[in-house]
Amino acid sequence: MHFKYFEWDDRFARSNGKSPFDTLWDLFQQLLTISSGDVSQSLKWLTEIDNEYDITGQFDDGYSLGDFIDELRERGYIDKDGQGPGFIITKKTERSLRKRSLEEIFKNLEKGGLGSHKSPHAGKGLERQPETRKWNQGDDIGQIDSVGTMLNMLNHSSIDAFNLQEDDLEVYETDHYTSVATVLLIDLSHSMILYGEDRITPAKKVAMALSELIMNNYAKDSLDIVAFGNEAWQISVDDLPYLRVGPYHTNTKQGLEVARHILQRKKYANKQIFMITDGKPSCMIEKGKLYKNSFGLDRKIVNKVLDEAVKCRRDQITITTFMIAQDPYLQSFVREMTEANKGKAYFASLDDLGGYIFEDYIQNRKKNVK
Repeated sequence: MHFKYFEWDDRFARSNGKSPFDTLWDLFQQLLTISSGDVSQSLKWLTEIDNEYDITGQFDDGYSLGDFIDELRERGYIDKDGQGPGFIITKKTERSLRKRSLEEIFKNLEKGGLGSHKSPHAGKGLERQPETRKWNQGDDIGQIDSVGTMLNMLNHSSIDAFNLQEDDLEVYETDHYTSVATVLLIDLSHSMILYGEDRITPAKKVAMALSELIMNNYAKDSLDIVAFGNEAWQISVDDLPYLRVGPYHTNTKQGLEVARHILQRKKYANKQIFMITDGKPSCMIEKGKLYKNSFGLDRKIVNKVLDEAVKCRRDQITITTFMIAQDPYLQSFVREMTEANKGKAYFASLDDLGGYIFEDYIQNRKKNVK
């Protein structure tokens, strides 16, 4: 074992073992997620919270917000904005936001392994099981059960002559592993912040957590992210903290279409789309122009979305919709789309969204591979 020794800092004995920096850093990351990575806005909110609740006043050594900002720079979490007087977050902060989202969502889930997920189909794979079976042509000789094989041989051998036959060979069963190509669709339409309800922040948290989960625990999986409003466009993992809702309608049809085209290029046996939305498709591109209707459900738009869901089904792409609105007519549309795709739908509250999407992601990986 290796140990590292540091000079004791009694600040860790307060604030539940957290230093003043860690206490403020946890809150600051939450504010960064809400502000879409805007450091100036987050610091402004942090100042207002401190003025109201006197957070820094609880630190015995006079640690101030100015000290916190200096330490953010020293630790490489923020840097000077080359195009203005303020600060911007760094790659280190982007990674920290993804990790924080993953920890925040998983702390409410039942404990379980986050490693590679196996299918219930036994066959040639990666993980040895205690059960054994007869050896077949093509089996990995590294999985031979030497003890079982020896006992089989002794049944028809003598002490003077050992007679090993092919039927004596026993091999351990192995569980089949499978990889999955996933496209995460995020609705950035104006309705995601309508009526004072913040739906985009939990959606971003889930996207950041899912990306961190896959990159760290499912190296053989692929994750692509598509945002959609009036149109749909592909974004990178690094863009996630900066996502903002725009003055957009909801082009669900193009979102599914872009996701389907991405997955068509993937050489994976299992392909899926996760869509986080508040439900209502309200526009589409028709003859190069934006056709939109924000009032109710326009059957012309809805039918095009259903057509796209059927195309995904034909390409063996499962759509799982995470619906974060309670309107009955919107939920009815989601059920209609789910039926067309033979997919899944979850009608989740904002608080439960993370748990639903991750439980489904892990369970969805249990595929029978032939």
